[in-house]
Amino acid sequence: SFSNLCLIFSCPGICMVGSFINIAWAIVDYRRCLRRSLPQVREMPSGLPTFIYLLYKLLTITTHILSLSLFLVLSPYSTLGMAVVWLAGTLWAHWVRTDFCTSKDLERLYRTIVGVVLIFTFFNVKGQRTSRPMAVYYVLFALVNLSGPLLLVLVRPEVNATEYFWPVTLLIFGGTVLGLACLLLYYTVCHPRGKSLQADEVDGHMGQERETEMPDNMVRMRNFLQL
Repeated sequence: SFSNLCLIFSCPGICMVGSFINIAWAIVDYRRCLRRSLPQVREMPSGLPTFIYLLYKLLTITTHILSLSLFLVLSPYSTLGMAVVWLAGTLWAHWVRTDFCTSKDLERLYRTIVGVVLIFTFFNVKGQRTSRPMAVYYVLFALVNLSGPLLLVLVRPEVNATEYFWPVTLLIFGGTVLGLACLLLYYTVCHPRGKSLQADEVDGHMGQERETEMPDNMVRMRNFLQL
């Protein structure tokens, strides 16, 4: 309705959309920097591939946050489920033995933050192949997004009379489908494959010799901070 459109384009609505875009772009920027810090992989291409990846993150993060908000409307105990997801993400980061930081304490903090981020979106925490964990994550992601509105209708049918429920439900369903479509499009068409030749072309043999004398996590951290 017209009132719903006015609500979306009001100042709080614009701020909310801007927040979602900032979160999505932060994840995209992290991915670009991560791939640049890894000498054995190609950089993330700019232009259309980056735009598709941004759409995938924007749509999936937005719909997931809205779906989790519906769960919180359903019951405040839904925060326990989010805590379980955070714990699982943190344990997964420990299991894959991330080596991003220069000290054990910072690495533990990094893994804790990884668990928080994994509540809302998936991202590569170590720069390795993660096709299977990503597939499992987004199957569960789709189930959560679809079950949120359905459970709310079944348990609290009075929400049907509210102005926000059906617009939010349509946004969740449509955004989930489009977000997963952008995900498949990026990884089937736009994702860079093969090893990077940047070290040979830019640094030469002397640069390679200097980097081989440093631990892998120190090289990655140095490259990451130079971006």
